[in-house]
Amino acid sequence: MLFALTSVIAAIVAVFWMFRLRIALTDSACRPGIYRMVNHPISRGDLVLACLPPELARLAQARGYLTRGPGCPDGIEPVGKRLGALPGDTVEVTRDYVTINGHRLENSATVSRDTRGRSLTHVAPGRYPVRRDHVWLFGTTDARSWDSRYFGPVPIRSVRAQLEPLVTW
Repeated sequence: MLFALTSVIAAIVAVFWMFRLRIALTDSACRPGIYRMVNHPISRGDLVLACLPPELARLAQARGYLTRGPGCPDGIEPVGKRLGALPGDTVEVTRDYVTINGHRLENSATVSRDTRGRSLTHVAPGRYPVRRDHVWLFGTTDARSWDSRYFGPVPIRSVRAQLEPLVTW
């Protein structure tokens, strides 16, 4: 029985690896479901997997926002977020909302505490031109998302793949 169960689990893992599938269980940037990783030229609004810079990834892991997992050099799972701003765009951050090139994002007010009541730091209010080698990532499907409102832009090379939904619930 144990052998059969182990074989089934191994087969499922092999299928996910072979077909570049990911399971999303949070709703901060997309509906929960099964997504396929693809590599196309990136564009604003894409749902992407991105590795956070090591210091941010360790903070996210320590706070329970991310866990250990495959996909990033530091062994901490990548984030799944929407590409909100690309090189050449302008991001404006206020306490009440974020705009990209003057267009206001839904659910983009910053909050001072996370869902466990811990204090959150966020990007200082202001206008930020996006540098040629950076992007801003957002999860505005859920106002509680920990994203570029709190940690700022990330290197564009951090983007590992886009995610296309196969099955969502």
